[in-house]
Amino acid sequence: MLTSVAPGAFAWLASGGASGPTGGPVPGTPNAGVVIDADGLTLVDTLAVPSQYVPFGEAVDQLAEQAGVPLRRVVLTSSTIDAVGGTSHFWKAGFYGSAQVSAHLDQPPQVEILRRLYPELAAELPDDLRTHPVTHVVAEPALISAAVQVTPVRGPLQECVVASLPSAGVVYAGAVAAFGMAPLCYQGDPAGWADDLDVVLQLGSTVVPGHGPVGGPDDVRALQAYLRACVSAAAAGRTALEAGPWEMWSAREHDQINVERAAIVAAGRDDVPPTMLVRAGLA
Repeated sequence: MLTSVAPGAFAWLASGGASGPTGGPVPGTPNAGVVIDADGLTLVDTLAVPSQYVPFGEAVDQLAEQAGVPLRRVVLTSSTIDAVGGTSHFWKAGFYGSAQVSAHLDQPPQVEILRRLYPELAAELPDDLRTHPVTHVVAEPALISAAVQVTPVRGPLQECVVASLPSAGVVYAGAVAAFGMAPLCYQGDPAGWADDLDVVLQLGSTVVPGHGPVGGPDDVRALQAYLRACVSAAAAGRTALEAGPWEMWSAREHDQINVERAAIVAAGRDDVPPTMLVRAGLA
């Protein structure tokens, strides 16, 4: 459903999705964003499967009709299915993303792997799944409309993007933030991600995450502390994290993958963590 976060700015928050044992969000139940600008709408991420992006698209169409402007732009914060599954549904727009996201979307989706990673979405992932390519590569901070700024940051990928509204102090962090759920970092640098969350804090105090409720600085700092706890565990040769607010989060099965990835990056390598390969059915 759409929730107003500032004048002309909305968050599409997952509702009715599955929750973890603590009640927190789980992978496959993502959020998205919509901003009304003078020349058209800007979306942030496109959700994963038809049961998510079709109603989102209907709400977007209603906003466009009410505002008398078309859909112009889509910002993709990452290349995970949570962010890009609905890109073909919004094909008329220009797509903004990092060079890494662009490279990923230039390749066909690996549907069988996605079905293993997201069993709750498997029935809605067709064999011929297609995504839309990036049309505008984001390499540095830039205004893409009168209201919306895009900023490259590190996150679950080495190259992610967040969108912000400088005049309203709103940040659409997308894949770069999860509140109440342990994030998943198997291609990025957990330490670098933690450091770049300082950039998110500088961009605004209202933060729309890719998963979980709209939050603020305290939620971003808790995520930052979690990622640094993963780095500390890796440095100490441990898989278990020290105590913290994340003990009440969902998706704690991500801990081991994040710790493994932190150790891999610290060793100067760029391998996919072994636990992630097992989950994907590749080991």
